[in-house]
Amino acid sequence: MPRVQREANVTWEGNVARGSGAITAGTGAFEELPYSLATRIERMDGKTSPEELLAAAHAACFAMSVAGELTSAGTPPEHLDVTATVTLDEVDGSHRIVSSELLTRARVAGIDAAGFERLAQVASEGCTLSKLIEASAKVTVNASLEGGTDGD
Repeated sequence: MPRVQREANVTWEGNVARGSGAITAGTGAFEELPYSLATRIERMDGKTSPEELLAAAHAACFAMSVAGELTSAGTPPEHLDVTATVTLDEVDGSHRIVSSELLTRARVAGIDAAGFERLAQVASEGCTLSKLIEASAKVTVNASLEGGTDGD
């Protein structure tokens, strides 16, 4: 794979406690997503936060990695539903990302629950954002099949 670079632009006005900013994707996929300190540590109120964007990116990366592992195993997914929950907590007097939990449900023919769980773990090892988060926090993968244990 060639080297890939993506960018986003952020504007910020005011101090950290009362200020606010906006996040825009370099591709134009989203523009002017509002965020502030309050959206990070209090109520979201229809705005986003860096942690929510990290959760979205982690879930998307992991879903593609799971799809790749399942396809390589000859059991491509019919449907994947991944939720990432990123936790920001106070550690030693500062705020840090302490974990990202991936909750995955899938509809896949021809694989059992144990096989799916194994491939989900392999997928996390191959997900670039899992690796980035694991550098300083814990990544947990919970994977289950829809419709029983045989994936049908």
